[in-house]
Amino acid sequence: MKTKILMFGFLLMTIFSLNGIAQEKAVNKPKTPVKPVTQIKAVVATPNPYTAGKTKVKITTSVGTIIIKLYDSTPLHRDNFVKLVKAGFYDSLLFHRVIKGFMIQGGDPMSKNAAEGAMLGMGGGDMERIPAEFNKNIIHKKGALCAARDGNATKASSACQFYIVQGNVSNEGELFNMEQSKGITYSAEQKNMYKTVGGTPFLDMDYTVFGETISGLEVIDKIALMKTDGSNRPLVNVMMKMKIVK
Repeated sequence: MKTKILMFGFLLMTIFSLNGIAQEKAVNKPKTPVKPVTQIKAVVATPNPYTAGKTKVKITTSVGTIIIKLYDSTPLHRDNFVKLVKAGFYDSLLFHRVIKGFMIQGGDPMSKNAAEGAMLGMGGGDMERIPAEFNKNIIHKKGALCAARDGNATKASSACQFYIVQGNVSNEGELFNMEQSKGITYSAEQKNMYKTVGGTPFLDMDYTVFGETISGLEVIDKIALMKTDGSNRPLVNVMMKMKIVK
């Protein structure tokens, strides 16, 4: 919440005068001009959504470790994810859908002990969806943690399935076209992020982003480069285990 703190300063006016003695001419000093009262407003800056989060999650996989920071600006998704991590829900599940230059997806409860070649991605549909928490200040940059969803009209998120963005870099023209088609305006910082680090801007304001990778981008790349079958499932299982870390 933005908080404004008003601080009022007051100036005291003092008039100095010197009274002459009987034999001398009286001398009076000029009055000190009265300065107008000035109101000073101190505004507490809005927390950067990329740095405001304190909750971190460690995702351990067979090809390396990813550490995610959850955003406080998406509390419904944050709290739901923390609840599932603490309950051990994600332990032994797979990254079941991997697309190079796009993202890596996991969290399907049906992926636990799934048979080789089994098609995955439909699990968790019996769980209550999470209402969308879109934020124009939060984009699908590389490493973004996002909620998967089906085609429901409100764009509510899956209660358990998620994806982590790998993406590609975009140029100025592509970002301009995205702004026009989606009716959004990227800041200079956001454009620079997409043009240097990369991401998937075409998903902005359609899927909820609720965290970011702070360590292990190279692990995301390793998983995204794995060979897959016709359903984009890695031919070699990539199992995950999660825990909350400080």
